[in-house]
Amino acid sequence: MAKKTKIQIQNLHKSFEGKHVLKGINLEIKEKESLVVIGGSGAGKSVLIKNITTLMDPDSGSIKIDDKEITSLKEEDKNKLMDKFGFLFQGGALFDSLTIWENVAFRLIHKQNIPRTKAKKIAIEKLKIVGLEKKVADLYPCELSGGMQKRAALARAIAADPEIIFFDEPTTGLDPIMADVINDLIIKCSKTVGATTFTITHDIASARKIADRVALLYKGEIIWCDDVKKLDKSGNKFVEEFIAPTIHTKQ
Repeated sequence: MAKKTKIQIQNLHKSFEGKHVLKGINLEIKEKESLVVIGGSGAGKSVLIKNITTLMDPDSGSIKIDDKEITSLKEEDKNKLMDKFGFLFQGGALFDSLTIWENVAFRLIHKQNIPRTKAKKIAIEKLKIVGLEKKVADLYPCELSGGMQKRAALARAIAADPEIIFFDEPTTGLDPIMADVINDLIIKCSKTVGATTFTITHDIASARKIADRVALLYKGEIIWCDDVKKLDKSGNKFVEEFIAPTIHTKQ
């Protein structure tokens, strides 16, 4: 049975002060699929993810999630839509003044009104999934290494068992070994909660590891999108140029 479409984007446009950033984006992501959008700085990746998550309104075009148009939602309905989402932000974006478990359980406590005792138990379970021990739960972000902070942020992203997880440059700032660990955890966590995943990155090694399909965003347009296994035989000169530095390291 064919998987149903989870996210569908059609002819999406977005401009800022006359600068055309998104120029008619078309993308389709199936349920439980991992789509990775690659592209250089300024290609429009962050603007695209902000439009899909309703943090930004497009100028024109359509974005449907579960066949429901989301570009014209009222604020109340946007908040309900957010319940489907999990986020791993670039840099982790943990709250410095909260303990690790409070960071992980933030949404559970403040959005879902789950009692703190139960929320802490759930947080510890999610921390275990990403390889962090129970004792880490009561520490503060400043007491963790960068890699551990990223793991904690990943635990927060899956805390509410979201249907869709958005990853914004998940390996930025990490050494190659820790980046590979995070890539493995992204795959593990996504499968654990059965989520559809949408990732933006310039890290080709990460894209190769976590993607089912890869799309190249170039100057505001998706100029290639296909199975990750076809990345090295794309026949597209811009894809070849983008991945050229990493071709010799693949295997």
